[in-house]
Amino acid sequence: MRLNTQTIIGIIIALVTLIGYFFNTSTNPVTGEKQHVNMSAEQEIALGVQAAPAMEQQYGGESTDARATAAVQQVGQQIVRANGLDQKTKYQFNFHLLADDQTINAFALPGGQVFITKGLLDNLTSEGQLAGVLAHEIGHVIGRHSAEQVAQSQLTQGLSGAAAIASYDPNNPGSSVARAAAAAMIAKLVGLRFSRNDELEADNFAVKFTPAAGYNPAAMLQVMQMLGRKAGSSNPPEFLSTHPSPGNRIEELQKDIQQDYPQGLPGGLKS
Repeated sequence: MRLNTQTIIGIIIALVTLIGYFFNTSTNPVTGEKQHVNMSAEQEIALGVQAAPAMEQQYGGESTDARATAAVQQVGQQIVRANGLDQKTKYQFNFHLLADDQTINAFALPGGQVFITKGLLDNLTSEGQLAGVLAHEIGHVIGRHSAEQVAQSQLTQGLSGAAAIASYDPNNPGSSVARAAAAAMIAKLVGLRFSRNDELEADNFAVKFTPAAGYNPAAMLQVMQMLGRKAGSSNPPEFLSTHPSPGNRIEELQKDIQQDYPQGLPGGLKS
C-alpha cells in the first residue's frame, strides 16, 4: 500500500509527539514517581505566580477578613512544614482566602499558590475540615497535576493534529472536519479521566498529610458530605464531570484511611 504525502506527514508528527511525551520524564521528589512533565519546578512556580492575580479577580479578590485569612495561612503552612514539603520541594506555598462568599470552591495553581473561597470556608465547621481541604490542594501541587495536564494536553493536541492531516481527503474536504471532531472528543474524555484520577490522588495526599500536622483525615469525610448536600440533584453525572462524585470520594477516602491506618487513627488528632 502506497502512503500519500498527508499520511506520511501525519505519521511523522504523531511519532515526534509520542517520543516527546514518553521520553520527557521527571522524578517527583516527594513520591519518587516518574512523571511525564515538560516543566521544571521553577517554571511551575513562575506560571502560578503569573496566573494568581487573574484567578483572584474572578473571585472578588483577596478577602478583607484578616482573622479568617490568618487562619487559612496558619493551617496551610502548618501542613507544609509538618510534612517537610518546604524542604523536599522547591515550591513556594502561599495560601489565599478569596472574597467570594457565594461560590464553594478551592483550587491550586502550579508551584504552590493555593486558594479557598469564603463561600467554602463559611461552610466548614472545624479546623480539621479546613486542613483537609488545604491538604487536598497541596496534594495537587505536590502531585504536579497541572504540569502533567499540560503535557497530556500537548500529547492529545499533537495526535489530533496528526490524525487530521493524515486523514485529509482533497476530494472530500468535509471528512477531515468530522474526524478532527471525533479526535477532539476522545481527547476531551481522556482529559476528564485524568482529572478524576488527580482528584482521588489529591484526596490520598490529604489523608497522608493531615495527621502529621495534627489533624484527623476523617474530617474530609464531613467535607464530602457537605458538598454532596450542596450539590443535590444538580450534580452532573460523574462520567462527564472533572471531579468524582462526593459519594465516590467518601468511599475512596475511607479505603485510604483504612490502608494507611489499619490499626486505627492515632489519638489526639484535631477533627
